[in-house]
Amino acid sequence: MRDNSVLRRAASRTGEQPVERDAAMKKIYILDTNVLIHDPKSLFNFAENHVYLPIGVIEELDNFKKGADEKARNAREVVRQLDRLREKGPLSEGVEIENGGLIRVEVDSHADGKELPAALDKLKNDNRILASALVTKADQDWRPEAVRMPVIVVSKDANLRIKADAMGITAEDYKTGKIEQQSITSEEKSITVADNDIDTLYREKKLPLENPDGLEPNEFVIVHGESSDKHSGVAMFRKSESALRLLVSKKERFSGLGARNKEQQYALSLLMDDSIQLVTLVGKAGTGKTLLALAAGLAKVKEEKYSRLVVSRPIFPLGRDVGFLPGDVEAKIRPWLQPIFDNLEYLLSTGSGIRGMKSPKDLMNSGMLELEPLTYIRGRNLATQYFIVDEAQNLTPHEVKTIITRVGEGTKIVLTGDPYQIDNPYIDSESNGLIYVAKKFKGQEMFGLATLVKGERSSLAELASVIL
Repeated sequence: MRDNSVLRRAASRTGEQPVERDAAMKKIYILDTNVLIHDPKSLFNFAENHVYLPIGVIEELDNFKKGADEKARNAREVVRQLDRLREKGPLSEGVEIENGGLIRVEVDSHADGKELPAALDKLKNDNRILASALVTKADQDWRPEAVRMPVIVVSKDANLRIKADAMGITAEDYKTGKIEQQSITSEEKSITVADNDIDTLYREKKLPLENPDGLEPNEFVIVHGESSDKHSGVAMFRKSESALRLLVSKKERFSGLGARNKEQQYALSLLMDDSIQLVTLVGKAGTGKTLLALAAGLAKVKEEKYSRLVVSRPIFPLGRDVGFLPGDVEAKIRPWLQPIFDNLEYLLSTGSGIRGMKSPKDLMNSGMLELEPLTYIRGRNLATQYFIVDEAQNLTPHEVKTIITRVGEGTKIVLTGDPYQIDNPYIDSESNGLIYVAKKFKGQEMFGLATLVKGERSSLAELASVIL
């Protein structure tokens, strides 16, 4: 049972804003620093409710703002927003914003840590946030029910949410921008056509379709004949043509590589189509996402459809200085890009058809291949290039936006990743940049999504991914 002194001290607080009679309809959200770092606009995403920032959060922003990485840029943006609000009135008393909400910086004058359980470090900032939440909640509990506002801690830190719950404080994850992965998974749709239409599809490589029945642009479709399911084909719906286009055959080879299943057929069809400028390949480890993208990219560069193949992956966290490793840029980023080298060496060893190219080094020396640290992507203009971003699930939505907005005319960009293998502590399977792009671009003519399911690396790798 909470000490009544907390209630008495909370009730004695001064400088409170007058509380409206409809305050019970509103809520008080106490934000953790990681929410602001994750989304600098989060201050304004709580509708007409009240947003409280403990003073320790401001101190953490001050620590984070120094640097050139995304975390530092976001911290600086939040500080600028708060400084603009400060011009409208004292943040310690709360400043009203356009949507009817209120933003306030809590000085924690009554949150000295006595409210916390003895086991918690009272000097740790996470725990001071909880102490501030306890005092704010006690203050509301002391008020008449008609004007009482629920107090909710919002944090991307699961451990802080657990501690808050243990202390009787409502805690939530920051949900803005979260997308259920199931909502962006590429679905396998089926349609039935006349048997002679199946023959037309194989002969002409496409089949006019007058009534697409809600098919999305570039969606994967299984086409069945009327007389037998065995008389069928796999196709992609092209909205601009009002037609189904036959997928690449399993017999076709791109840089020595062919599709091993229908999902890979679909992925290669998207990767080899120049009119589809943005592709996301989603799937677990071993399904061939990176290998397929590299094979298609090399094939397109060989055809001179693109000036070069550019490959990158997050040097986690994005923006971390790579200067601590010896050598030039290539030497510094090689440990992070070794999986790319492994895949390229495999493609070259199987007969890519690129004369004189025996190693990734040969590709780079010829100008066909470039390794691009995402650290330095800001400000670049990438035109006429086949650009692959591997492990894109470790990017935030804002980082992905920064990358895609660097794309110039004639460039194709491919994002690959597994939403369930995330190393970035500020995002999860529902809020990462890979899933965000897939959701936002769904239905666009220049976008395609392929979900790879079956592991093709080896029978052992596939079994391990299932049972371990």
